[in-house]
Amino acid sequence: MKVNDRHVSFYYENDDDYGPIEIEPRKTALLVIDMQHVFITRPKLENPTESELANAARWEQFYQAIDETVVPNNQRLLAYCRAHGIEVVFAKIQCLKKSGSDRSLDQKATGYNELLLPPGDPSAEIVPELAPQPDEIVVTKTTDSALTGTNLRLVLHNMGIDTVIVTGVLTDQCVSGTVRSLADESFKVWLIEDACRASTQQIQDNELEILNNIYCHVINTDECLEALAKAE
Repeated sequence: MKVNDRHVSFYYENDDDYGPIEIEPRKTALLVIDMQHVFITRPKLENPTESELANAARWEQFYQAIDETVVPNNQRLLAYCRAHGIEVVFAKIQCLKKSGSDRSLDQKATGYNELLLPPGDPSAEIVPELAPQPDEIVVTKTTDSALTGTNLRLVLHNMGIDTVIVTGVLTDQCVSGTVRSLADESFKVWLIEDACRASTQQIQDNELEILNNIYCHVINTDECLEALAKAE
């Protein structure tokens, strides 16, 4: 079943089975993934080299999307969920050991994905615009999937949650890994296309097309809020 004609992959091009966007608030949680300084705050460059300036230019479109679209839409979703008693959960990457020996293999890899965020590292904190409030769950992971490396699956089931609204970064990495894990655990998943982001628009679009209609339904913030309000 599809709920719209956006991000439709080869598998669903000929699927004419459409359904409404229906989200039951009392069985739903909002899951905000990895909205941490290390990922979404522009690095401050002191006396940058030409190579560093060129790399910063490559990433500028990402940071603009984060500042102008992704953070504001996460704020809208958080405000609505908090005002209407919908569970809010955060996931963030952080080691349990200073050495990082507890990290999964992908976070020990070389290159961009090599990540060491030991306890107390301020760059691992969720940005203040989206900071968790008291009594909101924050799970700490050393894996891409927020389910694989935590007890989040059990916690959601204990709270009677069967539906998860997913936002955050990076769409093609930790967001994707979490969406797939949630789907495998039989949660209904709504991925908010303008509240998540990959490094580039091309990667974003590719990943949304891959995930949509199989592992989740891809909708936007307005559609999500409208569905939640309609269900009240």
